[in-house]
Amino acid sequence: MKTIGLIGGLSWESSAVYYRIINELVRDKVGSTHSAKSIMYSVDFAEFEKLQHQGDWDKLTELMIDAGMRLKKGGADFMVICTNTMHKMADAVESQVGIPLLHIADTAADEVKIRGLRKVALLGTKFTMEQDFYKGRLAQKHGIEVVIPDQDEREVIHSIIYHELVLGKILESSREAFVKIMEHMHNIGAEGIVLGCTEIPLLISQKDSIVPIFDTTQIHATAAVEFSLR
Repeated sequence: MKTIGLIGGLSWESSAVYYRIINELVRDKVGSTHSAKSIMYSVDFAEFEKLQHQGDWDKLTELMIDAGMRLKKGGADFMVICTNTMHKMADAVESQVGIPLLHIADTAADEVKIRGLRKVALLGTKFTMEQDFYKGRLAQKHGIEVVIPDQDEREVIHSIIYHELVLGKILESSREAFVKIMEHMHNIGAEGIVLGCTEIPLLISQKDSIVPIFDTTQIHATAAVEFSLR
C-alpha cells in the first residue's frame, strides 16, 4: 500500500470527507481493520482564501510547494490536493516536489468518458469556472467540451461556497439556487454536471439533478485509493 499525501484544509470541511472516504474504501477493498496509509498537511484556509481573492497566485504556489515538500519528507509516495481551485498550480507543485500528483480534473474526466459524455457544465469557484487551468485541461487533454454558468450565476455559486459551504453552512435556499443553475446548464446542452469544488457535494447530490452529477470529492478520493493499492 502506497502512502497517500493529502494537502488539506482547503477547506477542512471537504478534507474531512476525503479522509472518511479514503479509509472506508481501503477497509472495504482490503478488509478487516485495514485503513489507509496517509499523511495530511492541513493549511489555514483563511490565509489561502485571502491570497486567492488578491490574485497572488505566485505566493499561493510557494505555499502549495511547501505543503507538498512536507508531505514528501513525511514519507508520502504521491500527492492529492483536496480541492479543485488549487490545481491551478498542480503542475508546478508536482515538478518541484518530485513525487506524482493525482490531478482531480483527470480523475473527473475519466468518469465523464466512462459515461460516454462529451459536453459537461463545470460548477466551482469563480477561479475554477473562469480561468483555463481546469476547463482547458478537460478540453485539451480529454476532448470534453465545457460550459459554465453566466456571470450572475457564477457570482451566486462563488458566494455560496465562500460564505456558507466552507463554514459548514448548508441552506435549502442555496440548494434551490444550485438546482436552478443546473437546470439552466442542462437547457443549454450540458449532458452532465461536474461539481468542480469539493464543498459543493456537501450541498448537492444526484437527486438534485436530472443529468449525471460528477462528485469530484468522491471521484478523487476513490482514485487515490486505487492508486495507493495498485
